Amino acid sequence: MIVSTTEIFRHAYGRYAVGAYNFNNLEQLLGLFRGNLGKTRENDEPVIPEKAAPFIVQLIPGALEYSDPQFIQGMLQAAEEIFPDAIYSIHLDHGTEEDCYACIASGIYRSVMVDASYSPLEENIAVTRRVVERAHEKGITVEAELGEIGGQETEREGKVLLTHPDQAAEFVERTGCDSLAVAIGTSHGAFKFTGASVLHWERLQEIQRALPPRFPLVLHGASAVPQEWIARINAAGGAMRNAKGCNEEEYFLAARYGVCKINIDTDGRLVWYGTHREFFRDCPQEFDLRGPGKNFMEQYARSIQHKSAMLGSAGEWKSFREELLQTASI
Repeated sequence: MIVSTTEIFRHAYGRYAVGAYNFNNLEQLLGLFRGNLGKTRENDEPVIPEKAAPFIVQLIPGALEYSDPQFIQGMLQAAEEIFPDAIYSIHLDHGTEEDCYACIASGIYRSVMVDASYSPLEENIAVTRRVVERAHEKGITVEAELGEIGGQETEREGKVLLTHPDQAAEFVERTGCDSLAVAIGTSHGAFKFTGASVLHWERLQEIQRALPPRFPLVLHGASAVPQEWIARINAAGGAMRNAKGCNEEEYFLAARYGVCKINIDTDGRLVWYGTHREFFRDCPQEFDLRGPGKNFMEQYARSIQHKSAMLGSAGEWKSFREELLQTASI
């Protein structure tokens, strides 16, 4: 069941955060849906509602360029038919103004993120406002970003400029955006911190207080970079020394302060990297691409189940579904 991010955030606010997962190919999409339904393999019976979680499927423009937007749309439409019990939304991540307009016109996205955060404030406001006006005409919600989050998606490695609470309030009022990605010390990629993980929780609380009640906040660059996977990758011939991410134990704390959506991309890439390296190390005679693909999908589904538990979204499928059905019957 595809729903709007507004519905997801309304259900999640202050209670749990929803995982927003980037995907680029079929294997990632299958692992993502299976994991959020409590499955690990194709023939598993889903564990509903004990572990099932609402979630957000999202794409960056690079994923659309990797194949073709029509391929992506076809996979998403197939997933809707194959996994009718899933509760999720479809979102564009880190789009330009032009990217957002293309996705709004496609008819498949329920929300878009316009990222003009590296522009001067007035330009960021103007760009975001134009996207909001176009999106709202189609019933599509808009995520924007204020402050700078460094890393690979943004090509501004290591640069982090914290979001100012007063600017956040002005930005939301003037743009009409539906959710806001804020900078509190996270960064994109697998090398987020040189020392201990330091996130500015007091700044997040100040931003929450400055915005309208129950306004949804978003954390980008919040992958945990699990050390288990770093060790497995390096043991299989990788070279990912000193990779470090966010503390998953803090996801719940972020949810208390109004964070409804937490973006997770790097951790999925690490599972891909690790499972493929291990497969070809252990099975050098194999040349069937489906072997490592099957391994990845199962391991990724398990990773998604772990993320749902840490986000607090595991098991929320049931109450969310009941709420949606009740609303539909009114």
